[in-house]
Amino acid sequence: MQCKWCNSVNAFDSLEPAYWELPDGTRAVEMKDVPSIKCPDCDMVYIEEDMIEKIETHLMLINTKNLGATFTFKEFMDQPTLLKKNYFALNENS
Repeated sequence: MQCKWCNSVNAFDSLEPAYWELPDGTRAVEMKDVPSIKCPDCDMVYIEEDMIEKIETHLMLINTKNLGATFTFKEFMDQPTLLKKNYFALNENS
């Protein structure tokens, strides 16, 4: 896998913690084991754009009041949705 920051071919898939502000701005949460990319050459750890979009969309579809301060990505994605899709997205594929 190629690192998007330094172009090294040594980047690899990793599960990393991430911090997110909830859409209503009331608080930030810690999400553990988020699918990420880690590069040992430049020490960057980042989340791919499609995964960020997936997380942002899911945040709009669930009752965020049910989230604790810390949870895993799997626990987050297992949250039941209130809507079938994100009707607020500008992209019609959401």
